[in-house]
Amino acid sequence: MAYGERQRGFTLIELIVVVTIIGILATIAVPAMRNAPIRAKEAALKADLYTLRSCIDQFHGDRGRWPTSLEELVSMGYLRKIPVDPITGSAETWVVVYAETTGDETEKEQEAGPGIIDVHSGAEGVALDGTRYADW
Repeated sequence: MAYGERQRGFTLIELIVVVTIIGILATIAVPAMRNAPIRAKEAALKADLYTLRSCIDQFHGDRGRWPTSLEELVSMGYLRKIPVDPITGSAETWVVVYAETTGDETEKEQEAGPGIIDVHSGAEGVALDGTRYADW
């Protein structure tokens, strides 16, 4: 190699600058990605609650009464299956809210029992936005 010819490659300074830039970008991205799985579970919970509540309302609109259980929504074809609560990981932890009986119900409604008017997650804890999962 003759004097004045330059070898191809990166200098140590160029490599240090690139590694520093990658480190800065990683420092910014890691905290944002840490909450990504929790945010995904919360989004799935909101979608499941919307679907369950919509099915309950559709059932009431079609049948003129509230469903007596979530299983009734499945057996009547409003749901394929009871969804798994993404926070608790179980389909058994849904907390149902029953309609208050006033005595004005028809005999058919009294025979069926109290109906479900709402559903909540049975998960303990607080969401990323500061609200309790059970309040959604």
